[in-house]
Amino acid sequence: MLTLDESFKLFEEKNRSAESGGGTEKIEKIHKAGRKTARERILLLLDPNTFVEFDKLVTHRCTDFGMGYKKIPGDGMITGYGKIDGRLVFVFAQDFTVFGGTMSRANADKVVKVMDMAMKAGAPVIGLNDSGGARIQEGVESLAGYADIFYRNVMASGVIPQISAIFGPCAGGAVYSPAMTDFILMVKDTSYMFVTGPEVIKTVTHEEVSMNDLGGAVTHNTRSGVAHFAGENDEQVLMMIRELMSFLPLNNMEDPPAQPCTDDVMRQDEKLQTLVPADPNKPYDMKELITMVVDNHNFFEVMPHYAQNILTGFGRLGGRPVGIVANQPAYLAGVLDINSAVKGARFVRFCDCFNIPLITFEDVPGFLPGTTQEYGGIIKHGAKLLYAFCEATVPKITVITRKAYGGAYCVMSSKHIGGDINYAYPTAEIAVMGPEGAVNIIHKGKLTEDKRAEAVEDYRKMFANPYKAAELGYIDEIIYPKQTRMKLIQALELTQNKSKTNPPKKHGNIPL
Repeated sequence: MLTLDESFKLFEEKNRSAESGGGTEKIEKIHKAGRKTARERILLLLDPNTFVEFDKLVTHRCTDFGMGYKKIPGDGMITGYGKIDGRLVFVFAQDFTVFGGTMSRANADKVVKVMDMAMKAGAPVIGLNDSGGARIQEGVESLAGYADIFYRNVMASGVIPQISAIFGPCAGGAVYSPAMTDFILMVKDTSYMFVTGPEVIKTVTHEEVSMNDLGGAVTHNTRSGVAHFAGENDEQVLMMIRELMSFLPLNNMEDPPAQPCTDDVMRQDEKLQTLVPADPNKPYDMKELITMVVDNHNFFEVMPHYAQNILTGFGRLGGRPVGIVANQPAYLAGVLDINSAVKGARFVRFCDCFNIPLITFEDVPGFLPGTTQEYGGIIKHGAKLLYAFCEATVPKITVITRKAYGGAYCVMSSKHIGGDINYAYPTAEIAVMGPEGAVNIIHKGKLTEDKRAEAVEDYRKMFANPYKAAELGYIDEIIYPKQTRMKLIQALELTQNKSKTNPPKKHGNIPL
């Protein structure tokens, strides 16, 4: 029988072994590459002294290929809970120093446990991914562990926020769990995501591609749209998660966290009066408008490098978090295309899941024409954004700053698809299409050049303004641009207790 001292020494030794992971040499290698270890990441992410670890001494159960003699406490997965800004979150982190962070049945069980606990507690799950994928020595057991996690990702979707940060390689089945979470963050130059790596691609298709070009942070933030944020290093990504969490409720039964507002709710900015140019063909930066309007000029943009013709992100108005969707006239004239529709739809659905009111700033000339878009399925993909806005039951407030043409007018949270409060600037143009195109169709080339110019001007006076829509009640109020902040906060107060329920059903069939 062990003495008390011996029992405590054994306990301390086991703890030290678990905390040292794959050993000093491997930890130093991680540091030399400018990266943090899994434990360091958790401690940076969470409030000081709040992390509580589960299953610290779990080891794998594999005996094949000599694995029975290679056991490290924790088995390359650190799990537990802690707090961010005093609010409960669950976390798991893959330790690359232990078997390359590969997924075993044992450490999959650890992830499953924290996800189940998070669902019971109604708290977010944050995954810090840094893994070589499935542990090959375990075969189907490892795959089964992944599948158990995938299932829980789906069951938790829309119930608790799920955030994935990619700090190293993430390949094969390992990419599908992050893909089903709400937000993915990557680190430039050190993190990768791909279903099949460069070597496999070279063997099968004879294409030669680097890891960075195939699945690096820049690729997934600019070209594929798989990731939502990119950070320069581990620390920046972890701080971005903390900021993101400040806008989100802990679960779908809570409201997002309000903060004391130190910014004057009646603040008016004269610059807004001239931000939208009189010339309808002249671009301007919608992001500038958004930052002028939100509390403390703080707009936390989501997917800033992808489909830049639409802006998505979080801000606060009067201290309350809001989700913002806006056309960006400074990029592709703000048209809707396949990528922007999918980006917008995904963001709208997230906000609706978690009771975050939606603010829409609209300046859209229509959908992008062309064979590339039509063959790519713009009808189906454009319908996703329409579907998302129609389905959303959170407060929906829209501001038309300039163009609102054709089907795109309908899609961008118009009154007809459930917009609660719809504002327009005096510069707004609400019509089926622009005056030039409309005259070409109405008169079909029957007019002389002088008469045509006159007809265009007549059409502009009659339709290229917000007054026809206001007369019909499709616009609730025409406002001065400088009043935008005040009017939005008033509308949020008005809709604060909005209650709307969609017809009972298992789920809709969104056009995927």
